[in-house]
Amino acid sequence: MPPETNHGELTDMRRRTVLTELGHAGVVAIFRTPSPDGVLDACRALCRSGVRAVEITLTIPDALPLLASIADELDGEVVVGAGTVMDAATCRRAIDAGASFIVSPVADGSVIDVCAANDVVAVPGALTPTEVLSARSLGADVVKLFPARVATPAYLADLLGPIPGARMMPTGGIDITGVREYLAAGAFTVGVGSALVSPLRVQHRDDAAITEAARAFARAVAQART
Repeated sequence: MPPETNHGELTDMRRRTVLTELGHAGVVAIFRTPSPDGVLDACRALCRSGVRAVEITLTIPDALPLLASIADELDGEVVVGAGTVMDAATCRRAIDAGASFIVSPVADGSVIDVCAANDVVAVPGALTPTEVLSARSLGADVVKLFPARVATPAYLADLLGPIPGARMMPTGGIDITGVREYLAAGAFTVGVGSALVSPLRVQHRDDAAITEAARAFARAVAQART
């Protein structure tokens, strides 16, 4: 079963719906590619294969038009977010383009406020217990635990001991084994980049390889939750 999504005081239906979708997904595919080429095709392959949450990082050239096209074409099939959002103005543009959740490596109160004002899920970054509590006090819906190379599954389990209500999304260098381990340790969902949607496979439109990887990650989520 996916994690519960009723911690905290959520009053907005859109945010509730997106949180439910992120929790059920178990994996968020993170695109960080040198160009937008092939990303939409890869999103289609992910959808067909059981991975239904994607993050388009704003380091991709023309990321916002790309996000808008994905949100428009795959509306109802995949939940689309924007990543590496560092300020309020960029956050507004990402929401206008169709982002349903906003991810940042840091916790910026102005970004979280824009998300709240627009009924969009805020996923700021944190690493230490103090940073996690600070992000939650600012209004984070989910906290991106970053970098996961430092914040191991054991670290996450220890963190959730004194902060049991925190929805956490470990991100950074996670492979399929890591997905199982983080979900078992209590992660709400897990951010996965190159192990699922490597830039090379995306640019070469290697749908077969992306489909195979997506199916494997979807199975890993299901196995971790049985």
